[in-house]
Amino acid sequence: MDISVTVPRLPAPGATVLGGAAAFAPGGKGANQAVAAARLGASVLMAGCVGDDDFGRGLRSALVAEGVGDEAVRTVPAVPTGLAMITVDETGENMITVAPGANREAGAAEIAAIADAGGDALVISAEVPVAAIGAALAAGDYRLRVLNLAPAPPEAAAIVAAGVDWLVVNESEAAAVLGRPVAGLTGAAGAASAAAVLARAGARNAVVTAGAAGAAYSGPAGDLSVPGFQVRPVDSVGAGDTFVGALAVALAAGVPPHDALVAAAAAGAAAVTRPGTQSGMPRPADVFAATGCTWPVPGP
Repeated sequence: MDISVTVPRLPAPGATVLGGAAAFAPGGKGANQAVAAARLGASVLMAGCVGDDDFGRGLRSALVAEGVGDEAVRTVPAVPTGLAMITVDETGENMITVAPGANREAGAAEIAAIADAGGDALVISAEVPVAAIGAALAAGDYRLRVLNLAPAPPEAAAIVAAGVDWLVVNESEAAAVLGRPVAGLTGAAGAASAAAVLARAGARNAVVTAGAAGAAYSGPAGDLSVPGFQVRPVDSVGAGDTFVGALAVALAAGVPPHDALVAAAAAGAAAVTRPGTQSGMPRPADVFAATGCTWPVPGP
């Protein structure tokens, strides 16, 4: 569950900043990416864990309301549902602290669920234990697997080295994997350079996002970069999750990597023009309205 507060500016260490009223809304990287994919035309099943509390029940209801299957979401007794404490400033920039709660319980039951479910694409985020990430990378029969190493665990470099089909990371996550700064789209320290290094390090297809600057890809399709879309930001929370969900949907539909990257960047840009996390995630018409980019996947 996301607990968000809008403030005039993000607080410096040790500082207190007064903000607006706290807003409670469904969140969690896995659920966000599931909702993003569903809104963009995919049939989606969510696997994960919530606590036996009001937040957990609310999260499951929110998934169902978005058309996402929740039969592989497990309610864990005596463990709280995961929480994210989010601070958003007037430019749309954010700071997020996560209390994983029931996310730490994801394991054998969830791996069995995704192994049984099957589908075109499996999307894995990193708010679950590293053991679960490793097992998910090998479970079931999926045409493609998209690993979003967010947040990047200490074992991130080893996970990549073991082999990843599609890896998606932002600048800070790429820096955690590579052990060096990553900033911007181009240049020696940019996302394009980082994507190329990640592709050599074990990611068959590597994508590094650079916020408003755009995103870069390296893999069998070559080295590709797409610039960001110029939009007026309102709330950047969930933009990265929208990018991941959108990329998975486009790739699963057979869209080539460059066009899938453009579509994902457009979806992420559309998301920042709308307040809220899941509530702000775009549908195809929203992507076009915000960016002029036509969503390349036919609707259901």
